[in-house]
Amino acid sequence: MTAGGPAASLRRELGLLPIAAVIFFNVSGGPYGIEDAVSSFGPGLALLLLILTPLVWSLPVTLVMAELSSSLPDEGGYVTWVRRAFGPFWAFQVGWWSWVDSFIDIAVYPALFTQYLSHWLPGMTPLARWLIALAFIWILTGLNIRGVSVVGWGAVGLSVLALAPIVALVVVGLGRLQFAPWEPLAAGRTSLAEGLGLGLAVVMWNYSGWDTPTTVLGETRNPERAFRRALALTLPVITLAYVLPVGVGLGAAGGWREWDTGALPRIGAQIGGPWLGGWITLGAALSAAGLFLSLLLTNSRLPFVLAQAGQMPSAVARVHARYGTPWVAVVLSSVIYSAFAVFSFKELVILDNWLYSLSLLLELAAFLALRRREPGLARPWRVPGGRTGARVAVALPGALALLAMATAGLLNTGVAVAVALTGPLAYLWISRASGSRR
Repeated sequence: MTAGGPAASLRRELGLLPIAAVIFFNVSGGPYGIEDAVSSFGPGLALLLLILTPLVWSLPVTLVMAELSSSLPDEGGYVTWVRRAFGPFWAFQVGWWSWVDSFIDIAVYPALFTQYLSHWLPGMTPLARWLIALAFIWILTGLNIRGVSVVGWGAVGLSVLALAPIVALVVVGLGRLQFAPWEPLAAGRTSLAEGLGLGLAVVMWNYSGWDTPTTVLGETRNPERAFRRALALTLPVITLAYVLPVGVGLGAAGGWREWDTGALPRIGAQIGGPWLGGWITLGAALSAAGLFLSLLLTNSRLPFVLAQAGQMPSAVARVHARYGTPWVAVVLSSVIYSAFAVFSFKELVILDNWLYSLSLLLELAAFLALRRREPGLARPWRVPGGRTGARVAVALPGALALLAMATAGLLNTGVAVAVALTGPLAYLWISRASGSRR
């Protein structure tokens, strides 16, 4: 490996389709894992949530990200925006929180991949599962080092392969509809108002991550326009990828009480036969690969841009001389994900949501601060509606982020606060260490 130094630079190699595919996997990856919402909240409420959440949560966030990416299309995205609005301390916090959050989030996907693989290899031992997970991590890490173009087009291919069986499920299921997919409206364990409030906090996680791909704006061609267009392309695709298979699956197969995590292959087999169930399982495995590949790309840029700003060791900012990728940051992130992949973190999804909400609130505040402090900043595209439009675009997702944090439970909140406090401690430690070297 040829290790680049200060002379090496990042390359703008992500076009419209590759950045759209990266966004797709940073936010969704398809309907795999959404099944729990049906049995938890009821068919009607689950469908309502899947339609309502992108309108009140995703759409406002994408509008904010579109404006900021058009005016400040820099590598690091929201980290650089927060730095410009509030200074280095808060830029470090949002970068640190997001990177630490990724330890929990991204480390789940190697385990999911091996779980799907067990459909064909049911006799795998725990050691075999762990070795396969490590191979999964480091093959995709090698692709990340190889270049952003490789990752981008790899994400395009994986997104097509992940969605193809879902399209088949919808097409086959449409010819076999026999139930009203919205009945019953609610599961009956809570009132409609309570179910709607809790459901928004849960389902919004499946529509989160629109800000994460902004970290690679410096590696995107014509980012001022391409990122905005990619957001406009992926939002309806992701929404339909949730709503259609859930609606058609309920209408053709029924049995909403049996909808749990990983139920889609079983539902596909019930509707179309074993071939469709097996194809959906393969699609889920490839989705896990696309998720890890794309999330490693975007989250590894967090320590990279912090190191560029002198807030992490300078070695983390090294760029590969041949491939133009921040290979040290990629390898460092993958080493941590490999360690975390040993454990199961399903119970920490709420903690994941809490930390993400905290970071997003800071990003939304930076958006309003830059609007107020820098009215003359060139903004090729603006959130429509003037000041009122900007405030609404912040208020809706901001309120939902606070709702998610408020409904996390005492234990999760306590753990999340403790994890968040590592940010100021790390900032103090790194500041003192860098000061002692001067």
